[in-house]
Amino acid sequence: MSPSHARPPATPYAGHSIHFIGVGGCGMSGLAEFVLTEGGQVSGSDLQAGAATERLARLGAAVHIGHSAANVPPETDLVVYSAAVQEANPELVASRGRGLPALKYAEFLGRLMTLRLGIAVGGTHGKSTTTAMVAYVLSEAGLDPSFVIGADVPQLEGGSRVGNGPHLVVEACEYDRSFLNFAPHAAAVLNVEEDHLDYFKDLADIRDAFSDFASRTAAEGLLVINGADAAAEEVAARAGCRVETFGIGGGWDWHAENLSVEAGRFAFDVYRRDEHVTPVTLALAGKHHVLNAVAAAGLCAWSGAPAEAIGGALGRFQGASRRMEVLGRVAEVTVVDDYAHHPTEIRATLEAARGQFAPRRLWVVFQPHQHSRTRFLLKDFAQALRLADKIIVPDIYFVRDSENERQTVCSQDLVEEVKGLGGEAQYLEDFDSIRRRLVESLGPGDVLMTMGAGDVWRLAEPLLADLVGAPGRARPPA
Repeated sequence: MSPSHARPPATPYAGHSIHFIGVGGCGMSGLAEFVLTEGGQVSGSDLQAGAATERLARLGAAVHIGHSAANVPPETDLVVYSAAVQEANPELVASRGRGLPALKYAEFLGRLMTLRLGIAVGGTHGKSTTTAMVAYVLSEAGLDPSFVIGADVPQLEGGSRVGNGPHLVVEACEYDRSFLNFAPHAAAVLNVEEDHLDYFKDLADIRDAFSDFASRTAAEGLLVINGADAAAEEVAARAGCRVETFGIGGGWDWHAENLSVEAGRFAFDVYRRDEHVTPVTLALAGKHHVLNAVAAAGLCAWSGAPAEAIGGALGRFQGASRRMEVLGRVAEVTVVDDYAHHPTEIRATLEAARGQFAPRRLWVVFQPHQHSRTRFLLKDFAQALRLADKIIVPDIYFVRDSENERQTVCSQDLVEEVKGLGGEAQYLEDFDSIRRRLVESLGPGDVLMTMGAGDVWRLAEPLLADLVGAPGRARPPA
């Protein structure tokens, strides 16, 4: 177990002035709040106002909407910028011209982790949910953690918070090897699969990155790793700390036993080797959440949370935004939104939806995220999407890809792959066309899921309004 009482929060940024470019992002706003709580001065900018920028302004930050060199105060000591900020950004250009030190988001987060007992959750899938589970359990157990999560978590009142406890719980992203900026005291590797192949050469390169991540866990700390994952043995071999495996059944250190399921939601017992730790009945649908919960239990026990607090809080956890989030029920149609953008995530989410909503008809509007990811994993995407009854695919969400990559693959290619497997799929270019098609086609009892890491979530609110106003179907929301 960790020395959960042994590390009082340090405050080295008190009295310093730090400027955040892209301050409205979920993670960036958390870093800014951390500095404010320590007594530092914060300024920042973002392209759009939102709940995060408004909260920071209330806490005393000087927040600007839009980017301009004039936004960087004369007294600035350090600049922190999000991964989305380009080198040509006027604030970054001005900062470099003034000789100010500038750190990427992950670099600064890594520095903050040295001030607390850092807990980092990595993996190709499930990072946000599992990080949120750990933060929620520690909060419910009275350990008052700080956390930075790449998603909004309603039960935690956001995606970040600065607590008075010794722990800092963070989501550890592998893209650009960002997580190698962290040196956690405890970590989890949930799974290792092919993704971000616009950056990584191949699966071996990805495994090597996760192995490096594992090796950065403190010698006196803990690495919790998916025992059934093909890369687990290789990743664990690089760790210089205690390693504990997790899984469902089998001979893992942390394991779920006695599984039962009702409406897609699992109940089970958590064991650490032969010792019964706690029963858990999840509020979240999907067998993949059993694995997330067992991994979280291992990290929370290391952090000093009592077993009964772990089991109870895991059962009360309602999930992060855009993770099978029910957005509304209108005219006997349920609209759900999910962030899944990798074939394994899509399969797990659709299996969970089948369990929760069966036997209702399941529609999916899947917006592919990146041309490169779509090209590399095209057949896997098609296999996963076949679990839906009806699939609509808009244009691929463009981010980071080259123009050549854009010309190599398109949404119609994915539609044809799904059709070739016997699925019912259709390409519609834009959201307006999709809305019209859905209003005409959705029937009583249908479930519609908007899915993807882009802006497909924007469909939901106007579609719900359309369903209310459609002739012959208007009725109050259920």
